[in-house]
Amino acid sequence: MNDRLYFRQFLSGRDFAKQDRVAQQMVNFAYLIGDRQTGEAMVVDPAYAVSELVGLAEADGMKVTGALVTHYHPDHVGGNFMGHQVEGVRELLAHDGGVPIHVQSDEAWGVQRVTGCDTSDLIQHEGGDIVMIGDIPITCLHTPGHTPGSQCFLVDGRLVSGDTLFLEGCGRVDLPGADPAAMYNSINSVLGSLPNETVLYPGHLYSAEPSAPMSEVRDSNYVFRFKTLDQFMIMFGQS
Repeated sequence: MNDRLYFRQFLSGRDFAKQDRVAQQMVNFAYLIGDRQTGEAMVVDPAYAVSELVGLAEADGMKVTGALVTHYHPDHVGGNFMGHQVEGVRELLAHDGGVPIHVQSDEAWGVQRVTGCDTSDLIQHEGGDIVMIGDIPITCLHTPGHTPGSQCFLVDGRLVSGDTLFLEGCGRVDLPGADPAAMYNSINSVLGSLPNETVLYPGHLYSAEPSAPMSEVRDSNYVFRFKTLDQFMIMFGQS
């Protein structure tokens, strides 16, 4: 592991946004990834209490200089969520002069729509792109299925998976823009090929543990038991 890597996982409703009932119910994870030597960090999926996330970084001697977005749903980037207004990208852009927001190119329209940010605020990426934070490389993996532009972030043997893959199950494929066939490919061809020792860090706490090696996830998560696309489609209500 890289000694320069700064990596922290925070649970909404517990570690930040403690009084926010939506945060408590949704149990989103936010992440800070940075370079300890340069003091720069990026926040993954800033939502709920953005100033608190920035403050958590500052308490560790780090400065938030950018954001990484796994997908455009309001519980990950802010916006109107079932009648509740959730802080997110918009508030981060207003903080201390704003920072670049890294999104997958197929997701830019969605982030703009739910947050009200401008095209100029977003840096668009394709699968395989490398985002640098200080001297730390973060690889963007395009994993459509939950949304068209869902992406995961791979950094030094850690996979931040958003709502593509959880320790138990995967993201919903019955929402607008979802594609179960694409999800099957993302799980099996993209994430399924990662080394066993890669540690999965999901977008929600939907399991007893907050992270696990991919070897354990492959053994225990039922989504890896479907060996064909037809089996997967039957399970998820598609014919």
